[in-house]
Amino acid sequence: MTSYKHLFQRSIAAAPDRLHFAAHSHHLWPDASFVGHQAAWQDAARLADRKWDRVMGEIWPAAQAHVATELVLPDPSSIVFAGNTHDLILRIVSARSERPLRVLASDGEFHSFRRQAQRWIESGRITLEMVARGPDFDARFLATARSGHHDLIVISHVMFETGAVFGAIADLAALARPDGPWVVVDGYHSFMAMETDLSAVADRVFYTAGGYKYAMAGEGVAFLHCPPGFGPRPEITGWYAEFADLEAPPPGRIGYAADAMRFMGSTFDPSGLYRFVAIRDMLAEEGLTTAAINAHIAPLREQLRASLSDTPLAAAELLNPGSDPRARFLALRSPHAPAWKAALMEQDIITDVRGDVLRIGFGLYHDTRDVERLAGALGDLGDA
Repeated sequence: MTSYKHLFQRSIAAAPDRLHFAAHSHHLWPDASFVGHQAAWQDAARLADRKWDRVMGEIWPAAQAHVATELVLPDPSSIVFAGNTHDLILRIVSARSERPLRVLASDGEFHSFRRQAQRWIESGRITLEMVARGPDFDARFLATARSGHHDLIVISHVMFETGAVFGAIADLAALARPDGPWVVVDGYHSFMAMETDLSAVADRVFYTAGGYKYAMAGEGVAFLHCPPGFGPRPEITGWYAEFADLEAPPPGRIGYAADAMRFMGSTFDPSGLYRFVAIRDMLAEEGLTTAAINAHIAPLREQLRASLSDTPLAAAELLNPGSDPRARFLALRSPHAPAWKAALMEQDIITDVRGDVLRIGFGLYHDTRDVERLAGALGDLGDA
């Protein structure tokens, strides 16, 4: 089996005895990220104040083009970047004037949205209706969305805890209108983990994700695809939103760019963009598309799944048993999950736990020997 460890020599050499199986959470950084990070520093030293001409004139549009290519978006200018997706959700909500804003979501959204939503409920900013995960989730969520009782619909493309894939994005997109409802797709566990074509819904849905997970670029490089005409005047706005050509506002009224820059904030750390561009360039040079990476990972995931019958994890509930890598992790529910995770950590084997779900994630830097070593460690685990 082909190995791609040569693309991750720095991260592997930094902890040679570590076995990192949390690629769904924090992905090891490839060597290309070091080149990109170093270039950000060198540009700052070489160009000083003028570095922003390069950042906004070359690095930013290169990053936009990479995102647009990955998601099959027709216009790279529909992409805006921020330090994290939480900032972008704040700007989306600020672009709606309803009080309270009627929000629909699942009970499986990521913690930052869950916490922020609960605080907004406390303050009276939103009301929240949640659809429980489980059998027939897509149909139940879609039926609730079609009720017409919501201003904002938020849904994860891939559920971060279980790896379940939401397959009705096109149906939700058909409901979206510039005056509401708006559809926001959290793609953090699908971006660069599964092939995603948004070309048919690009004019209807927001899509947000980032570089921390499968894009391998680390923190500080989240993005938002903004459908044209949706949210022309976010209330939370930074001075970078004035850099683009502005629509002529009435006297005394703040102007906004017509493209995704209308959701822009203020001064930011551009190093994540440098890393992201360098990694995407490296993948292109290696011929490593998302489909090719999945082809590498799928047999590794199946290799481990097949070995679970010889371990204490055989009694756990496998929440995503399909052979498709999906979110590129196995999600195993058991009351022993926290203890298993801790026991593995003592051996410098990195996995993670969400509640009673142990998640084991696969990356481009894994090979069959890594899986064999992990399977051996799992076989030695006790029930608690």
